[in-house]
Amino acid sequence: MKAHAFCNSFTNSYPKFLPLLILYTSLSLIQTQLCFSQNAMLVLPLKTQLIPSGSVPRPPNKLHFHHNVSLTVSLTVGTPPQNVSMVIDTGSELSWLHCNKTPSFPTTFDPNRSSSYSPVPCSSPTCTTQTRDFPIPASCDSNKLCHATLSYADSSSSEGNLASDKFYFGSSEIPGMVFGCMDSSFSSNSDEDSKNTGLMGMNRGSLSFVTQMQFPKFSYCISGSDFSGLLLLGDGNFSWLSPLNYTPLIQISTPLPYFDRVAYTVQLKGIKVSDKLLPIPESVFVPDHTGAGQTMVDSGTQFTFLLGPAYTALRDEFLNQTNKTLLVLDDPNFVYQGAMDLCYRVPLNQSKLPVLPSVSLVFQGAEMSVSGDRLLFLVSGQVRGSDSVYCFTFGNSDLLGVEAYVIGHHHQQNMWMEYDLEKSRIGLGQVRCDLAGQRLGLGP
Repeated sequence: MKAHAFCNSFTNSYPKFLPLLILYTSLSLIQTQLCFSQNAMLVLPLKTQLIPSGSVPRPPNKLHFHHNVSLTVSLTVGTPPQNVSMVIDTGSELSWLHCNKTPSFPTTFDPNRSSSYSPVPCSSPTCTTQTRDFPIPASCDSNKLCHATLSYADSSSSEGNLASDKFYFGSSEIPGMVFGCMDSSFSSNSDEDSKNTGLMGMNRGSLSFVTQMQFPKFSYCISGSDFSGLLLLGDGNFSWLSPLNYTPLIQISTPLPYFDRVAYTVQLKGIKVSDKLLPIPESVFVPDHTGAGQTMVDSGTQFTFLLGPAYTALRDEFLNQTNKTLLVLDDPNFVYQGAMDLCYRVPLNQSKLPVLPSVSLVFQGAEMSVSGDRLLFLVSGQVRGSDSVYCFTFGNSDLLGVEAYVIGHHHQQNMWMEYDLEKSRIGLGQVRCDLAGQRLGLGP
């Protein structure tokens, strides 16, 4: 797709959005100039306040999101605009919307109501060239339109036609955004997915949202307390944000069967429990000749999954360090989400979990520390006698049939996550994301 560079003036109010699960937020802007290109970006403050001019070198584009199992943002698409909510997924390329209303997916985008909607023909370079990194090759349907089929590790799938339409952030317009208009979907988590209209692909593929918009950098911050957060599109060097630690993105240009070339891949070098570095050979974390074994940072996955040898070493050490404080759930038939087989029984009348050993993922140049409540997850609806069930929030990739390490968003809570596309690196640093949101005008 040819890159767009365009400028619009706009004033006064944004429409009202409905952030998922929480409340209405009124959005408005002081008059400003919108210019999307490689050298200019737009400040989209939530509420009515602008970021002080000296605090951001290049004005970023900010969106508020809420998360439960997924992270979502709200925006509008089409002419006239239709309200949609989209899951932010750094592990996916193609953004897509449900276009076929069913009882399972009541929230949809209706292309017949949009005069600016344009399907992509299968003869278009968008279909023949820019879909090269899709896991399943694009095809040509009976109407000679570009057809895409997407599948995910959790067994969810979606298929439909590629199209382009106008996307709006408030009253600012982004024409010609390529996305999938999906008419058939299967979800492994229909209760959660039925609340969303689609998915916003944020990886490094040629048709991802960030690639089409030519953003040099984006960041997000997920609160661990109130299920809110912020997505910042652009450069955000804030004076109140401590310096980040960076780890380089790993790139392999040669196509390999199990290596996702457009994922955000980093080099995991070790795992610590408390301050003890586990005796895992570094070779365990290096992709093999087939590409199996890459480490991906993925906002579209909730928990973190490790390949068998690393997972077993972590599981054994965590068991060893908690054997006097936690009661293991002795039920070999219970495996949460098909991959999390270390679970515990905690008395229903116990208001707090005991002190837990921290788990640190050691990367080249950076470290992600997971502690406290983020280590155990209360399994809804599971009660054994007078005990609730909590499961360790690291799972075994082997049980999912996934040939990779996947760092999920649950372990990115209260962590500033910066994806620096210009310098090909990811920065991370501990921060109170609810306070960060307040500093940017998103909080109460």
